[in-house]
Amino acid sequence: MNRLAYVQAKVITLHQAAQMAELHRLKNQKIVFTNGCFDLLHLGHITYLAQAASLGDKLFIALNDDASVRKLEKGENRPVNPEVARAMVLASLGFVDHVVVFSEDTPLNTILAIKPDLIVKGGDYDAEVLDPRDKRYIVGKKEAEAWGGSVQTIPLVEGYSTTGLLAKR
Repeated sequence: MNRLAYVQAKVITLHQAAQMAELHRLKNQKIVFTNGCFDLLHLGHITYLAQAASLGDKLFIALNDDASVRKLEKGENRPVNPEVARAMVLASLGFVDHVVVFSEDTPLNTILAIKPDLIVKGGDYDAEVLDPRDKRYIVGKKEAEAWGGSVQTIPLVEGYSTTGLLAKR
């Protein structure tokens, strides 16, 4: 398989993600899940994703589609890059195993399909927050804990955010 096809094959549907997760489970591989917009990939993203990948055997990323990014009110002209481009950039990272684009307001349906062992979020989230209306709430925490999974946060890299980088223009 050529390298471009290899990267493209990492971008999968929700149905394929559920199947791949089941195959990984059969091999006793620990599944790590995270999600986000990943609009302009920067050092903060790379650090976060590499650390998340090191917490298990297979890293699944749920990527907000363009419409869901706009709903998050990240700013005018966001996303900068369309979902296909963002998915391919993420898939090109060696430590990323699967990328699934989702369109809902939260990645809960994706989490339920994959049933990860670990949900990872950045340090701006808080695993102790139980109120889903709180911006620090980790979607899927209750569900993951019900099947024996867990959640973990990773500290943010100071000075790196897409919003901050765009403000420097």
